[in-house]
Amino acid sequence: MKKLRITVLAENTVRKKGLLAEHGFALWVEIGERKILFDTGVGKVIGNNAAVLGFDLAEASTVVLSHGHYDHTGGLPEVCDRATGMLTVYAHPAAFMPKYSRHPDGMHDIAMPPAAKKAVNQRAEIKLNKQPVEIHSGFHLSGEIPRETDFEDTGGAFFLDAEGQTPDLLIDDQSAFVDTPSGLVVILGCAHSGVVNTLRQIRRLTGDRPVHAVIGGMHLGSATDHRMNQTIAEFEKLGIQHLFPAHCTGFEASARLWNKFGKSCSPCSVGIVFEFDC
Repeated sequence: MKKLRITVLAENTVRKKGLLAEHGFALWVEIGERKILFDTGVGKVIGNNAAVLGFDLAEASTVVLSHGHYDHTGGLPEVCDRATGMLTVYAHPAAFMPKYSRHPDGMHDIAMPPAAKKAVNQRAEIKLNKQPVEIHSGFHLSGEIPRETDFEDTGGAFFLDAEGQTPDLLIDDQSAFVDTPSGLVVILGCAHSGVVNTLRQIRRLTGDRPVHAVIGGMHLGSATDHRMNQTIAEFEKLGIQHLFPAHCTGFEASARLWNKFGKSCSPCSVGIVFEFDC
């Protein structure tokens, strides 16, 4: 039986000797013989961590970008430099747009770094998708996620301009999924569309298949009690077997998920490996 093997290459936390952490997210995905990078982190740790874990970045022929923020796209120059052939990069068109966030000390530029844009334009075949797409046998991208719930938002003050006049709805946010015999394995970047919206859309795309595992960022760091309560209620309703919150989920939100779901909820630090039959 074919295996789905997912290794955390970049994340905010690390528990293993020789590996490094950063505020970013990247996964090394092996599905059968195919190797896919899901996001690339900020770019400061992906090379070191891949080497320590025994991966050759040149073997990844495909990169999926969950959205266009720097902490998911910053490693593109190194990945493109390592590629021995033409790299294929999947992204929503809006992933390449200007992006800013408002903080107490002012506006921050959080867009895909210029070096990353240059690297993919020169060294990669860019495949833009707004709709769901199967990029490899059994490995799907969600495309744009409809915003349906009344308790979810993008998780922050995001804008398309440095003046903070035009909100960024982050329509480029997308996730990946594999339908396994045990149910759906869902891979999130930041779930700026809302994790519940994301899971609902993926279930629609798969004929309401059960959700076996959810891996990645849920952007619940600034979530209200109401949003957390509703999110937990939806997770219970879905009967999710395994939760692996990462990156932007936030410490308090992760703690609430662990308190509620116990052993069904586990860390997602750099170096951790998840394996599923598919």
